[in-house]
Amino acid sequence: MFTSIKTPVLSICSAAFTFALNAQSEMLLHNVHFYESLESVKQKIGPNVLSHSVLTLDEPIFPLAEHSEAHLICTNLKTKNGTLAQVVFTFADNQLHLIESRGNALHVFFDSSKDSMDHFMGYQVVFEELLFGHIEKDIVWQMTKEASHPNLFTWENPYLTEGGPTSVAYNKSAEIPDFLEMGGPLNELKTALEANSTFIFERELDGSDPNAQLQLDCFGVEYAGFPRKMEARFGNGKLNTVWILTGKGEEDRIRKKLIHHYGNPVFTNEDWEIFENWTIGLRKDKPEILLLTPELGKSYKKEYFKQ
Repeated sequence: MFTSIKTPVLSICSAAFTFALNAQSEMLLHNVHFYESLESVKQKIGPNVLSHSVLTLDEPIFPLAEHSEAHLICTNLKTKNGTLAQVVFTFADNQLHLIESRGNALHVFFDSSKDSMDHFMGYQVVFEELLFGHIEKDIVWQMTKEASHPNLFTWENPYLTEGGPTSVAYNKSAEIPDFLEMGGPLNELKTALEANSTFIFERELDGSDPNAQLQLDCFGVEYAGFPRKMEARFGNGKLNTVWILTGKGEEDRIRKKLIHHYGNPVFTNEDWEIFENWTIGLRKDKPEILLLTPELGKSYKKEYFKQ
C-alpha cells in the first residue's frame, strides 16, 4: 500500500517542537541575536570574555553553510548567571545559527527555567527557546529553527578543544552506506545501525504510514561530510525507508556527490531530484535525503510522482 511522502515526524515531542520552531528566543548572551554577523557578535561579547579566536573553514561542511563557515571560540564568557568555561558561536554564510556552551552551562541556562523544562533522551529542553542541555556532559545548545531541523543539538563542535581548534575529517561520501541494507531484517540491521551511530532512539509509529510500524532514530551517522540523524523505518520487520536529515546550505554539495556516485537524476521537479532507478531522492522543499526499497520506489514513481 502506498502513502504519500510527508515530512518525517521529529523524535522530539512533535507538538511542542513545532511550536518551538515559531518561537525563537529574542535575546541570547549579551544581547546577541541569531542571524547576526561574526563581527557584530565578537564586539558584543568582547568585554565579557577572557579570550577568543576565530576559525574559518575554506570548504564549509556545516549543513546550513553554502559559501562560508566560521566558529567564534571563547574561553570564560561571563554572564549574569555565572561564567561559561567554553562557548562557540557557529556562523553559516556570516549569520549566527548555533551556540554551544560547555562548563557550568546547565546552571547558567536552566536554573531559572525549571517550570518550562522538559526531559528527552538525556537532555533538558526548553522547546519554546530551542534550548537543549545534555545532562551528563553539561553542554547546552541554542539554535535557529534551521539548525533544529537536522537536530544539531546532538552535534558536539569538534573545534572546541582545550588545546585550540584541531582539524576534523568526516566521511565525505554520499554513497549509501553498506550497513544500510534496504529490505534487510530489523534483527540484523539494528546491530549495524548501533555500531555506526552515536546513539539510537527507538519508537513505534502512529500508524499513519501503512508501510512502516517502527522507526530507529540514529544520531551521529556520518554521511556526505557531516554526522547526521537518520530515520530508519521498518515495515513487517524489514527496512524499507530511510530519511537522512540535511541542511539547505549543503544542497548543491550533496547533489554533486550524488551525481558523482549515481549519475544524473532520472527525474527532477521543483521539490525533488530522483536517482538510482527511483530509490534515492534529494528533497529540496525540506532538506532531506530519502532512500527507498526498489518496490517502494516503483510505487512512489507511479502514485506520488505520476510517472
